[in-house]
Amino acid sequence: MSLLFRYLFRNNLMLILPTLAIGTGLYILSDLFDRLDDFLEAGVEFRIAAWYFVAKTPLIISQILPAVFLLATLAQLCLMSRGRELIALQAGGVSLGRVARSLLVCGLVWAAVQLGFSQMLGVSGELEAARIWSENVRGKTQATATLHNVWFTDGPYVVNLADVIPAKGEGSGLAAYELSADGLSIVRVVRAGTFTAGKQSWELQQVTEFDPSGYLSTRHDTLSLPLRQDVQAFLVTANNTDPSRLPLWQLGDAIERLSESGSNVEGVRTAWHMKLAYAASLVVMAAVATAMVTWRDNIYLCIGLALVITFLFYTMFTVGGTLGQKGIVSPPVAAWGPNTLILSIAVARLAWFLKPHFKAS
Repeated sequence: MSLLFRYLFRNNLMLILPTLAIGTGLYILSDLFDRLDDFLEAGVEFRIAAWYFVAKTPLIISQILPAVFLLATLAQLCLMSRGRELIALQAGGVSLGRVARSLLVCGLVWAAVQLGFSQMLGVSGELEAARIWSENVRGKTQATATLHNVWFTDGPYVVNLADVIPAKGEGSGLAAYELSADGLSIVRVVRAGTFTAGKQSWELQQVTEFDPSGYLSTRHDTLSLPLRQDVQAFLVTANNTDPSRLPLWQLGDAIERLSESGSNVEGVRTAWHMKLAYAASLVVMAAVATAMVTWRDNIYLCIGLALVITFLFYTMFTVGGTLGQKGIVSPPVAAWGPNTLILSIAVARLAWFLKPHFKAS
């Protein structure tokens, strides 16, 4: 670890910590004003409301860290430029390119911190905050969550569920279409008023069984169907469920499990890529800060421009995530596109600025 890196990282840390504290405080204050009426209307105790915001704090920190890192790094470089430190470094044989590389390593360190922080304390804290909001404010529990119009495949069956409560493994309005061995025709249709999902089979009640070839129907009080789909997995891809609340390793397991069952995993796969891309954005912000200081070292002008860039990045990142979840673009492109675009512009600016120095050497 070079002396230059230690110096830059220490100064960067001294700027990030207060900026992070201010940003987190403003975020919590804004959220408090937005939700205060709901807490008061629901009669939530003060300690529970306070714990809600404490639980959300790790996720807030992980969310604002890229913007905080950009502002802190930019302020650091502007102060170094105004104090003639960059000129002194260049006079001592340390080019801006070496400074940029050291800051990229700083960004990589913070990216690892952001990823680990968000996937551990951030995920568990968000789940706890969501539980408090659902149970103590809205009066709902996971046990009452109902999904509608769910489709999946399981072996030779294509199944539609009108309503299902994943936590209970129960539902109503089941329609199962059994396909032939070549998958080109339907050999049986089973409809049930209610059902109970088991690990090895599903128990159906109020059943009507249709034979398409003979236009015959048979009624049963109960019928066992060899389905093994875990209905708990449907909570991952539900429209009202945020996949980003799951850590990376659980998302990976969910993608594999849901892919095998034939479920649509574009949203989950996009969320998986977005977690990695968001952490990597700290490296991108290091390149952006270095590129900006080659243009102007006015700290006020640079901070204002950095806020605009941050807004554009979050907008592109959000739009890309939406396009990826809807299947309009592939998940890697949706998640990594904003990083790639902004990094390319920053690297091009740095390459253009450093090109005369390369020629001179």
